[in-house]
Amino acid sequence: MKPEAVLVADGDRPREGGPDRKEVEVAVGVLIRPDGSFLLTSRPPGKVYEGYWEFPGGKVEPGETVEQALRRELAEEIGVDIGAVHPWRIERIDYPHALVRLNFCKVFEWAGELHMHEGQQFAWATLPIQVRPVLPGTLPVLRWFAQERRFSGPTHPSD
Repeated sequence: MKPEAVLVADGDRPREGGPDRKEVEVAVGVLIRPDGSFLLTSRPPGKVYEGYWEFPGGKVEPGETVEQALRRELAEEIGVDIGAVHPWRIERIDYPHALVRLNFCKVFEWAGELHMHEGQQFAWATLPIQVRPVLPGTLPVLRWFAQERRFSGPTHPSD
């Protein structure tokens, strides 16, 4: 069996925690509007990679499923209650500060007005995106969107 690939971010920087560091499980919401635009948020002030753009989400706490964590994180971070969660893809990223396993989930329905509770910014984007800089863990998703649009058309599961 082939080992899972790991995307290495900022490979020239030392890794915190050494070679045996624990992988952090993260739930990531890819909110997509009917017009195909998707939500990006900036990393909040005071956090690692402050100001970099990413898809919203956060750590999966002990005892939580990815879906439960995503619901909690999006309510806490951006003030929305999400509808159905569509697990999409998983990507492992080796950042200098953490080794993360990103569980990307598409979300097409939510309630509530966007409110950035952590002082971050938000943008509805399409390809090619206009915001910079972009967090390394966001780049694979942008490639997947490009592939989907090139090969399979719409991104909504009912299409």
